[in-house]
Amino acid sequence: MILQQLLSLPELQDKLINEAKSRGFITAMAAAPHTLDPHEWLPFLWGGEEVAPFQDGEQLECYIEQIIAIWNEYRPALLNNAWQWPEGCELDEEEIVSEQTRDFCEGLLQGWQLARDDWESIMPEESEDNALLGGVLLSLSMLYDPETSIATLAEQGIEGLEQFEEIFNAIPTMLSGLTMRGVQLVEANA
Repeated sequence: MILQQLLSLPELQDKLINEAKSRGFITAMAAAPHTLDPHEWLPFLWGGEEVAPFQDGEQLECYIEQIIAIWNEYRPALLNNAWQWPEGCELDEEEIVSEQTRDFCEGLLQGWQLARDDWESIMPEESEDNALLGGVLLSLSMLYDPETSIATLAEQGIEGLEQFEEIFNAIPTMLSGLTMRGVQLVEANA
């Protein structure tokens, strides 16, 4: 059973975050400078409740296998500059970005909150690396909420639509670069 099939089971409706948000959250965990034990972050995928919403152990095991498989795919991809947007994450003529892209960015930003202390300890505010971290977070925030970003850019006299295509296309390289730099800093401080 693939993740989307599991998420669409009637008994799990509205009990787990959707696939795009899940993939965003997992990307944040895969990009984190210190590898976090999945038991620390898996509950966030079902709203932080102590008890998982699954009907039986087999469902839970299948779900965890799917999540770990995505992490196992994303971590090396990020470290090798080979990570790409998940399927369905794309630009949209009318909405600027697809709903999946927004959800992915939301999940990633939520996941970043969990690893925030780790990032801030290796990339303190006054460091050059903090600008890299800030740039990635700003770019993800712009894709998550393009309407606000366009209004802000317009106030500064910038027509912003081309900006979104550039940002969207740069995200894989930015995330990979941030992940590689994070690991480099952790190893240098070990």
